[in-house]
Amino acid sequence: MQIAIFVPQHGAIEGITPAFRAFQTANEFLTVFGKKAIFDVKYVGLKEHVSANGGEYTVRTHELLARVTKTDVVIIPPIFGDIDAGIRANAEAIPYLKGLYQKGASLASLCIGAFLLAETGLLCGKKCSTHWAYVGAFRERYPEIEVEDGAIITEHDNIYSSGGANSLWNLILYLIEKFADRETAVLISKYFALDISRDSQAQFAIFRGQRNHGDTEIQKVQDYIERHYGSKIIVDDLSRLINTGRRTFERRFKDATNNTPIEYLQRVRIEAAKKFFEASRKNVSEVMYDVGYTDTKAFRDTFRKITGLTPIEYRNRFAHVASPM
Repeated sequence: MQIAIFVPQHGAIEGITPAFRAFQTANEFLTVFGKKAIFDVKYVGLKEHVSANGGEYTVRTHELLARVTKTDVVIIPPIFGDIDAGIRANAEAIPYLKGLYQKGASLASLCIGAFLLAETGLLCGKKCSTHWAYVGAFRERYPEIEVEDGAIITEHDNIYSSGGANSLWNLILYLIEKFADRETAVLISKYFALDISRDSQAQFAIFRGQRNHGDTEIQKVQDYIERHYGSKIIVDDLSRLINTGRRTFERRFKDATNNTPIEYLQRVRIEAAKKFFEASRKNVSEVMYDVGYTDTKAFRDTFRKITGLTPIEYRNRFAHVASPM
């Protein structure tokens, strides 16, 4: 099986080398257990030598992308630094990537490599994943693509994408399991000390309200929510802040922030709760009341829906101070 790892101009070395190392190590494990090494892994790029991380590293490609006529899988690592600059620098690669897919290759983007994948047009009407911090920018740039917010892996018509940062390892393990076997994928996860079962990046996400929408009145409401999240907030009261009817207000708010007013309030409250759990000794009930909840079940359910963890699980995992007895 041929695995072509595209080395993008302005690429991030942290997303370029893991796939190469993982598939090579999978071959080693397969050989050790009396099986045939099945992965033919190579770096491909627009140039023979490609700089990464702003020139900190240089990757020597095995083959120019223009000369690759057939492969089984193309891995698209993330861009390093400015997204627009990265897309412009790799514009020449886009038709080649699209052509390889049309010839039967699977495409797999890692982290914000999803931006390069989206440039092919192959994701139109499909779903994909990307780093949680870039979901807003991705949606704004590619409104015709459905982003699965918080997803670790998305698969659609032989097109794969992963969530942010170390989530790329989960997609690599998934592909190894798919094309080799589960045993090899588990061995790789143990060898590199990876969590093979993680299915969400929600626990790592930091909520930042969408604010570059240009609607100053909605920004005023966002400011109010973020200052008064611990108090009782009613949607009708929010609409009156900008002297508009509730239905019109809810539509404008959703269009501007990609959240309903209630969803936005929930996310602000849960983000505040996360910070309390990380940096204070307050127990769950104290935090719940501080962020505006009075119902334990509602708080726990909303917290888990947004973060993927219960409040206690989150506190135990991310607290910077000792928990109260």
